[in-house]
Formats: sequence, C-alpha cells, structure tokens
Amino acid sequence: MNGWMTGSWKRAGLLLAVLALLWVTAACGAADAPASRADGKLRITATTGMIADVAAEIGGERVEVTGLMKAGVDPHLYKASQGDIKRLEQADLILYNGLHLEGKMAEVLEKLGKKKTVVAVSRDIDPAKLRASQDGSTQYDPHIWFDVRHWMSAAGTIAAELAKEDPAHAGEYKARADAYLAKLQELHEYAKRQIASIPESGRVLVTAHDAFQYFGAAYGIEVRGLQGISTASEAGAKDVSALRDFLVERKIKAVFVESSVPKKTIEAVISGAKQQGHTVAVGGELFSDAMGEAGTPEGTYIGMVRHNVDTIVSALK
Repeated sequence: MNGWMTGSWKRAGLLLAVLALLWVTAACGAADAPASRADGKLRITATTGMIADVAAEIGGERVEVTGLMKAGVDPHLYKASQGDIKRLEQADLILYNGLHLEGKMAEVLEKLGKKKTVVAVSRDIDPAKLRASQDGSTQYDPHIWFDVRHWMSAAGTIAAELAKEDPAHAGEYKARADAYLAKLQELHEYAKRQIASIPESGRVLVTAHDAFQYFGAAYGIEVRGLQGISTASEAGAKDVSALRDFLVERKIKAVFVESSVPKKTIEAVISGAKQQGHTVAVGGELFSDAMGEAGTPEGTYIGMVRHNVDTIVSALK
C-alpha cells in the first residue's frame, strides 16, 4: 500500500512538473510573440519614412506602424540598431524599399524573411520601367518614389500585403488604398504641370547626389547629381570640377541641397563656379532619401513631393 501511494505521489509530482514546464514555455512564447494581435492591430515595421507613411495611410486604425529611419537619415548608410532589430522581430509585417537602398540592412532582412513576412515595396514594378544605375553596375536605381506612378505601384503592393495578413479587413484596406491612389494621381498631374511651367532652357535640376533620375524622366527635367545614386561613394575632385564646368557652360542659376546629404561638396561646386565668374545660388533644400520632420507637411510623402516640386519651380522659373 505504502509503495503504491509512494508511486502515485511520484507520478503526480511528475505530472505537475510537466504541466509547470508547459505553462512556463507558453508564457515565454507569449512574451516573445508580437503584441499586435492583443489590441487587434497589425504591427508593421517599415525601413523608410516614405514607406511608413503609405502603410499608415492605407492601414488606418487597423495598423500600428513604426518607421526605422527618421527625418534627415540617409538609408544608403543606415545600420540597424539593437532597438531596430527588436522592432523588426516584433512586427507582423516588415516593409522595405528594395533595389539595394537599404544596403547595410540586407543580411538582417534576409534572415527575418525566413520566419516572417518581409516585403520589398518595389516588388511589383515592371523591371523594364526601372532605371539602371549610372555608376556602371548592374543594379537598378532605388529612388523609385520620385516617379509618383512607381509609388502608386508600391502602394498597391502594400495594400495587397495588408489584406493578406488581415483578410477580415481586406475591404477596408482596399477602400483606403483606392482613395490614396486617387490623391497620388493628382500629385503626379500636379508635378507634370508645375515642372512644365519652367522655361525649357532652364529645366535642369542639379543636386548633391543622383537621386532624381526617376523624377527627371517622369516630369521632363534634366538631372545632374554630384555623387552617384548611393551616398556610400564620395564625390572626388574630378566630380566637383566636372559639375562646376557644367554649371558655367550651361549658365545654370541654381543648385539644390538635400536634407539627408552633407552640403560641403555641393558648396565646393558653387565656390568653383564663382571663381570662374559665374554665380550660382542655392535654390533651396530638397527631400531626397528622407522626408521632413513628423507633424509637418513635408513629413508625409505627398507633402514631401509637393515641397520639392514647388522649391524647384520657384528657383528655376
């Protein structure tokens, strides 16, 4: 009898130990899992502010969006911090630009893609409509957001992914996407009209780095950048002198600085032109690889593009 009772207590103790282990495991799993489902919201982490803005527009109150790169941050040089890694791991959906824009985050995104949904918003753009890099490499130019039609494609990709992750609210995502796409179409037409108002001889956009080729092709303005499509490669003395000579020869009256690129090299070009008797003004600051501060008109994609268009027209018209 005593032996039977001892065995029973042992079996009961073992059962309790197993149940305790299962409870601890479940609790740890819940702590590690994304918290997004607790409040019914889809948790999204986006690399750039432009992507985060579109996701928030289309997702509305159904999503919680975190953008990793803030105003003034250069995505070409950006490295994910430990805090960023945590935000990425807790996300239900990760959205990034692709086309090597986030070059220093490629390995992190690739690893995360093996265990959760990681989407390049450039995915559905027809490769035939992408621009080749001007630096002789086989890469595409990643600055797709400067052709609003390409950003409409990106918005469609984001809407489709939201519907896939949260099919119960697919209709809401589609309705908001349709409304947002209508605004983007208006923006595209606005940019075309405004740039066309600049005298043709003066339609030359000179910037610190070559981020505006899509913009130039879409809206009919010649583009020259001091650096290549990536700011990872610095401009040399030869680049500075070549752009200086271009400004003097073409009698270009204004160049533009960028919010996410140091102004030192473009100032050297302006100084060089002045030494040759040609005065070049700074036409204003453009937003290229990052939007403006949150809470400002330029802190949205549409506001950023309108700011750029208005600044260019005001300086060159």
